[in-house]
Amino acid sequence: MYTITICGSMRFSNEMKAIAFILESKYGYNVLQCTYNEQNTEITLEMQENLKKAHLEKINMSDAIYVVDINHYIGCSVKQEIEYAEKRNIKVIFHSEKAVPYTFT
Repeated sequence: MYTITICGSMRFSNEMKAIAFILESKYGYNVLQCTYNEQNTEITLEMQENLKKAHLEKINMSDAIYVVDINHYIGCSVKQEIEYAEKRNIKVIFHSEKAVPYTFT
């Protein structure tokens, strides 16, 4: 079983959850999601830094990241996550390219 971290703008939170369900149920991937704070709790700078570190650790544990780029939108944080993954030779899959199912070889 391959592990994939979902990366995308929080504006696509609902889409990311739906995509994660499909990746797990239909394709058998282990998906680490990045959606959180649906209650819109105020996030301090310390909390934001902790969330960023946790997300990067999820990427470190992954075989690939799955970039949810609806209408080809990729924000600054996701660009950094893509660069982070690429530097570590972690595969990058773009939702817009409809690359699922992806073959890991």
